[in-house]
Amino acid sequence: MATKATEQAPSTTGKKIRQGKVISAAMNKSIVVAIERQVAHPLYKKYYKQTKKIMSHDEANECRIGDTVRVIESRPLSARKRWMLVEIVDRAK
Repeated sequence: MATKATEQAPSTTGKKIRQGKVISAAMNKSIVVAIERQVAHPLYKKYYKQTKKIMSHDEANECRIGDTVRVIESRPLSARKRWMLVEIVDRAK
Protein backbone atom coordinates (compact mmCIF):
# COMPACT_ATOMS: atom_id res chain seq x y z
CA MET A 1 0.00 0.00 0.00
CA ALA A 2 1.65 3.23 -1.14
CA THR A 3 0.24 6.66 -0.45
CA LYS A 4 1.31 10.15 -1.45
CA ALA A 5 3.45 10.32 1.68
CA THR A 6 5.72 7.51 0.47
CA GLU A 7 6.32 8.77 -3.07
CA GLN A 8 9.46 10.61 -1.96
CA ALA A 9 12.14 9.00 0.16
CA PRO A 10 11.94 10.23 3.79
CA SER A 11 15.70 10.82 3.87
CA THR A 12 15.37 13.44 1.12
CA THR A 13 12.29 15.16 2.55
CA GLY A 14 13.63 15.46 6.11
CA LYS A 15 10.27 14.51 7.63
CA LYS A 16 10.09 12.46 10.82
CA ILE A 17 8.70 8.93 10.67
CA ARG A 18 7.37 7.28 13.82
CA GLN A 19 5.89 3.86 14.58
CA GLY A 20 3.21 3.27 17.18
CA LYS A 21 0.00 1.52 18.13
CA VAL A 22 -3.51 2.72 17.24
CA ILE A 23 -5.47 3.42 20.44
CA SER A 24 -8.53 5.07 18.86
CA ALA A 25 -10.11 4.84 15.44
CA ALA A 26 -13.59 6.18 16.23
CA MET A 27 -13.27 9.36 14.16
CA ASN A 28 -13.80 9.69 10.42
CA LYS A 29 -10.44 9.63 8.55
CA SER A 30 -8.51 10.11 11.80
CA ILE A 31 -6.69 7.85 14.22
CA VAL A 32 -4.90 8.36 17.53
CA VAL A 33 -1.49 6.68 17.70
CA ALA A 34 0.45 6.05 20.93
CA ILE A 35 4.20 6.31 20.40
CA GLU A 36 6.23 4.71 23.16
CA ARG A 37 9.92 5.33 23.79
CA GLN A 38 12.42 4.44 26.47
CA VAL A 39 14.24 7.24 28.31
CA ALA A 40 17.07 7.03 30.81
CA HIS A 41 16.54 8.85 34.11
CA PRO A 42 19.11 11.68 34.30
CA LEU A 43 20.33 10.85 37.80
CA TYR A 44 19.58 7.16 38.39
CA LYS A 45 20.12 5.95 34.78
CA LYS A 46 17.15 3.59 35.01
CA TYR A 47 15.17 3.26 31.78
CA TYR A 48 11.44 3.94 31.86
CA LYS A 49 8.77 4.24 29.17
CA GLN A 50 7.21 7.49 28.01
CA THR A 51 4.11 7.57 25.81
CA LYS A 52 3.06 10.35 23.44
CA LYS A 53 -0.36 10.40 21.76
CA ILE A 54 -0.59 11.95 18.29
CA MET A 55 -3.47 12.32 15.85
CA SER A 56 -2.91 11.04 12.34
CA HIS A 57 -4.80 11.20 9.03
CA ASP A 58 -6.17 7.88 7.73
CA GLU A 59 -7.73 8.63 4.34
CA ALA A 60 -9.25 5.18 3.73
CA ASN A 61 -10.43 4.49 7.32
CA GLU A 62 -8.56 1.19 7.21
CA CYS A 63 -6.98 1.17 10.69
CA ARG A 64 -8.45 -0.57 13.71
CA ILE A 65 -7.60 -0.40 17.40
CA GLY A 66 -4.45 -2.37 18.18
CA ASP A 67 -2.84 -2.07 14.73
CA THR A 68 0.84 -1.15 14.61
CA VAL A 69 1.27 1.69 12.11
CA ARG A 70 3.95 3.95 10.66
CA VAL A 71 3.19 7.69 10.37
CA ILE A 72 5.03 10.61 8.78
CA GLU A 73 5.08 14.34 9.53
CA SER A 74 2.91 16.53 7.30
CA ARG A 75 1.49 19.99 7.06
CA PRO A 76 -1.26 20.90 9.56
CA LEU A 77 -4.41 19.06 8.45
CA SER A 78 -6.65 20.28 11.28
CA ALA A 79 -6.33 21.83 14.72
CA ARG A 80 -4.49 18.79 16.12
CA LYS A 81 -3.58 16.57 13.14
CA ARG A 82 0.03 16.94 11.96
CA TRP A 83 0.78 13.36 10.85
CA MET A 84 -0.30 11.07 7.98
CA LEU A 85 -0.57 7.29 7.88
CA VAL A 86 2.17 5.69 5.73
CA GLU A 87 1.49 2.00 6.24
CA ILE A 88 0.01 -0.59 8.53
CA VAL A 89 2.94 -2.64 9.80
CA ASP A 90 0.97 -5.26 11.74
CA ARG A 91 -2.76 -5.92 12.08
CA ALA A 92 -4.37 -6.44 15.50
CA LYS A 93 -5.09 -10.06 16.33
